[in-house]
Amino acid sequence: MNRKRAVLFSAILVAALALPQGILAADEEIQKKVDALSKEVQALQQQVAQSKEGSKEGKKSISDWLTIGGDYRFRVDSLSGKVPAYYGFANIVGWQMGGMVGPPPLTQGETVKNDLLYTNRFGLNLKAKATRNVTFTSRLLMYKAFGNGDTAATSGNFFADRIGVFDGTQGHVPGDGKLTVDQAYATWSNILDAPVWFSVGRRPSTGGIPSHLRQNDEKPGVAGIPALLVDYAFDGMTLGWAPDIEALPGAYAKLCYGRGFENGFVSPSSANNGLKDTDMLGVSVVPYDTDRLYLDFQYNRGMNIFDFPVFASSSLGPLSPNTDLGNIDWYGVTALSTLKKTGPGTLNVFASAALSKSHPNQNTVVFGGVDTGAGLMHSGSKESTTGNAFYVGARYDVTSTRTKIGAEFNHGSKNWITFTPAADDIWTSKLGARGNVYELYVIQEINAAPVSSHIAKAFFRFGFQYYDFDYTGSNNWVGAPVKISDLSASTLNAQMLTPLKNARDLYATMEVKF
Repeated sequence: MNRKRAVLFSAILVAALALPQGILAADEEIQKKVDALSKEVQALQQQVAQSKEGSKEGKKSISDWLTIGGDYRFRVDSLSGKVPAYYGFANIVGWQMGGMVGPPPLTQGETVKNDLLYTNRFGLNLKAKATRNVTFTSRLLMYKAFGNGDTAATSGNFFADRIGVFDGTQGHVPGDGKLTVDQAYATWSNILDAPVWFSVGRRPSTGGIPSHLRQNDEKPGVAGIPALLVDYAFDGMTLGWAPDIEALPGAYAKLCYGRGFENGFVSPSSANNGLKDTDMLGVSVVPYDTDRLYLDFQYNRGMNIFDFPVFASSSLGPLSPNTDLGNIDWYGVTALSTLKKTGPGTLNVFASAALSKSHPNQNTVVFGGVDTGAGLMHSGSKESTTGNAFYVGARYDVTSTRTKIGAEFNHGSKNWITFTPAADDIWTSKLGARGNVYELYVIQEINAAPVSSHIAKAFFRFGFQYYDFDYTGSNNWVGAPVKISDLSASTLNAQMLTPLKNARDLYATMEVKF
């Protein structure tokens, strides 16, 4: 047996010696590559092990504690509006001072328009984890018109929230193009190992539910606020509580505080000694927060409401607060539902309703040295007023084509007033309109897989807005509303701003979220 093995081994040895030298050289080259690959695998294994060990010791990569995102939007608008015949306040004052010779000057109706308005908007989001339960969130924002370095191209003499840019609207209405701090706040969660959080800084109080649907944004989290009541970049703080209640999934409540105007130093000799800080207090109760149903009850109180904010620039010239006019209470309820697998897609429906009630003091607005007699939602005599509004709509998302089709309608009564000057509308915040606003839009997402995150996307949006105003003073709490059809009936109905009977906006955007 051993002899047979010896013979077999000798035969194999002779055969190996008989192989061509080229084949042996090839085998040697392959072996070198195998050895090199083995070394690379060993090195990678060591790196993975070191990374795991470093994580155990508290060493993290930048992606573990810092999240970067943002958005860019190009938008084009075609705008037109119908001005009715009306009496202008400045013209009436001049007529009276001139001895009232002849009939009072009546400004004739006309059509105003901007055929093509191009704008750029850019936002940069940064979120950092400082400690286990403390995070910092910030958003930088820039918004400007093509070919314009200030607000002149987009501000007009039509609506109080669009005659210029001020603190709470910077970056939300077209301005000078400077990159401003839109959000900057710190959040401490799980305080004392309880479902309680505290947040302070420049608040995420814009773009709230349900306006995120037409913006094609993600639903705001617990930091959001109903769009019908507030759309303004507040500086303030929040104390929240999110108990784990099985029958109320996602339930939470929060107490919010914000400062709308800081009066600064005062003294007995200062001209603004009677002017107070403007503050807002809010209570939000969300008993249900799921895809199937979101329900929010909101109460806000605005205290020492200013007559004018501090405008960086204005179509009426320099403006700043001169007096406070009183307080306003708001009550609201919002419901939102997402119905998945409804036909070939998903149906989103919402409804929001609110009441506003003014509590004026004795102060009135003095403009150009003339006491206008206009106070908080009244003219000539102090009176409390109550207004109401509702906002409904739906968006259907076709899954296969990534097409989203939406329709919205909102109505505001004669005395409706809200606090939404930072809303993403060119003419004026549609949710503050005293009358009816109709909007249709289509969103078409580019069918491509996201690279940076699951919410990254690119899309086009095409829409049309139609404003049908019943009363003057939309988004303005100074003075009493006047019925549009009564503007030319009496000089007592004189207007400081140019009223509009109706307005249209045909728009299109290209947007990238990353």
